Amino acid sequence: MAKSPYATLEVAGHEVRLSNPGKVYFPGPSWTKLDVAEYYLTVGEAALIGVRERPTMMKRFVSGIMEEPIWQKRVPRNVPEWLQTATVAFPSGRTAEELVVNDAAHVVWAVNLGVIDFNPWPARRRDLDHPDELRVDLDPTPGIGWDAVRRTAMVVRDVLGEHGLRGYPKTSGSKGIHVNVRIEPRWDFLEVRRAALALAREVERRAPDLATSKWWKEERRGVFVDYNQNARDRTVASAYSVRPTPDARVSCALEWDEVPDVEPGDLRLDTVPDRLARIGDPSADIDEHPGSLDQLHDLARRDEEGGLGDTPWPPNFPKRRVEPKRPVRPSHRGRAGDWQPGGPPPGISTGGLQRGFGSKPRTGQGHGHEFDD
Repeated sequence: MAKSPYATLEVAGHEVRLSNPGKVYFPGPSWTKLDVAEYYLTVGEAALIGVRERPTMMKRFVSGIMEEPIWQKRVPRNVPEWLQTATVAFPSGRTAEELVVNDAAHVVWAVNLGVIDFNPWPARRRDLDHPDELRVDLDPTPGIGWDAVRRTAMVVRDVLGEHGLRGYPKTSGSKGIHVNVRIEPRWDFLEVRRAALALAREVERRAPDLATSKWWKEERRGVFVDYNQNARDRTVASAYSVRPTPDARVSCALEWDEVPDVEPGDLRLDTVPDRLARIGDPSADIDEHPGSLDQLHDLARRDEEGGLGDTPWPPNFPKRRVEPKRPVRPSHRGRAGDWQPGGPPPGISTGGLQRGFGSKPRTGQGHGHEFDD
């Protein structure tokens, strides 16, 4: 009997059609488009908490993780009448209608287009100029082991707590750890980034052998606390997103007491649903604990009064008058933190085939032309 060319799922009061449900997205374990959709339906609300009411970049693996993704800001012209979007404006004055994933039907609709992980804004569509989330992205530099990332995360927890904020850790599903912090939507992106920079510098002061806040790659040592993930238009994978690794790792929410021993390879598409059913979602109450950035801004003010000014911005942002110059120019062209190979997480071999984390120069958020509006 021939396989059906599509499947129709009843989801959140809507019929959502999956074309070619048997298409293999993950060749190693042979997991398909339908497997990814069913994973998201199983984890349900846990996956929606981090994306609801947020514009979301569509990162489409239309042929599975063996091919480069298409980073797509705008939803297609022909969409279901129930599909929700948000209008995002760019500095040029142009706009885009981005997907807003408000229920499981939106998740399955996106999976049908090849979306595997979800990359939402830190602001909600009712007020896109004022984020309600500060994001801490811990990114190990080459040669730095996983244990250093875990130890740095615990320093982040302490700094946040001492400044009146509650962090919610999760594996990135790649090489690092993310800590999401709900905040009151009172500050614009510049002010949120300023607080994140103060946090990064304080983590570096407390653990200089572990962490760095240095943007230029030739100056970094240890685990980079990436404050620039809080600049406007930057996105990271949301909690419970499946990542495009050969073993389908998940960006999985954690309790703080799990962080010192967590192994990201244990948290996959096939293991996280059982974990969630067994222990629940450690980030389920994140929206109940918005905090103030006042204390981090006090810390930023002390840094600035002590002579620490602004730091470099991502390369797709216009060069700022007060932005410091690179101390030593590299032999290659371009600004840094510049496009760079992504690569799979440590310990994962792709045989030179898997390209989901980038075989071409990229930042982790896409290629340079993908920031054009």
